[in-house]
Amino acid sequence: MATLDERLVSLVAPHSYEAEQYRGLRHLVEQAHRTSALSVLAVSSATVGDGKTTTAINLAGALAQAADARVLLMDVDLRRPAIAERLGLEEGRHGLVDAILSHDLKLADVARPCGPLNLAVVTAGVFSDIPYELLRSSRLGDLLDQARRDYDYVVLDTPPLVPIPDARVISKWVDSFLLVVRANTTPRSLLEESLNLMEPQKVLGLVFNNDERPRTTYNDYYAGSGRHDKGGAPTWWRPFAKIRSVFDPDAAGRRRPERRREIR
Repeated sequence: MATLDERLVSLVAPHSYEAEQYRGLRHLVEQAHRTSALSVLAVSSATVGDGKTTTAINLAGALAQAADARVLLMDVDLRRPAIAERLGLEEGRHGLVDAILSHDLKLADVARPCGPLNLAVVTAGVFSDIPYELLRSSRLGDLLDQARRDYDYVVLDTPPLVPIPDARVISKWVDSFLLVVRANTTPRSLLEESLNLMEPQKVLGLVFNNDERPRTTYNDYYAGSGRHDKGGAPTWWRPFAKIRSVFDPDAAGRRRPERRREIR
C-alpha cells in the first residue's frame, strides 16, 4: 500500500489525539449497533469539501481496530470516487460498479483486505456515466444484503445530499446516516436543507469536523503517565467527532417538527 494521507489518523497514527476522536465516534456507533442493530451506516455531508470521505475512512479504521469486528468500507460516491486514491489502492481492479453491472461478480470478488486490521474495502470500480441508475438498482440492494451477512459494520462513503439525489436514493438500504459538518464553513442553510431531505428516523447524528477544540484536557490527562500525544496530523487538522441528536426538544419541551429543524 502506498504512503497514506496523514489525515487518515485511524490508520497511520492510531495513538494520536485525532485518532481518539474517531474512537469516540466508534463507541457511539457500537452502542447503536447493540441497541438498534445498526449495520449499514452511510456517511454524507450537505455539500462538497466537508470531509465526509476522511470521516468515513477514519471511522471504518477505528471500528476495525476491534479484534472481533468485521468491517467493510465501500465507496458509493460514483461521480467523484476518492477512497481508492486516498488509500493508495491499485487502480484497474473490480469495484462496486463492476459488481452492480455483472451478476457474475460477488461481493467477495470486489472486497479487498486493507492492512492488518479487520477491514475490507470496495472501491467504486470502473467509471460509469449513469451513477443514479446504478445506485437505484436492486442489484445494489442485493450486494448490501450480502454485506450485512458477511460484516458487522458496513461504512458507506456517499455523495453529498444537497447537490445530487444519489445518497437519498440508497436510503432504503441504509440503517442510519452520519452527516459531516465542517465547522465554520458549512452554510447553515445547506445543513438545514440536507436534514430536511433525509428521513428523520435515519439520522444518527452530526459529526463536527475541523473544530478548534483545545487539546488541554487530553494533554493534561496523559501528563506524567509516560503516554503522550504523537500528533499524526498537522496542527490545522483538528477533527472533532461528536454525535448530537438532531431531535433536541425546543425551549417549551416539545419535539421540533420532523421536516423543519433549526440548526444551532
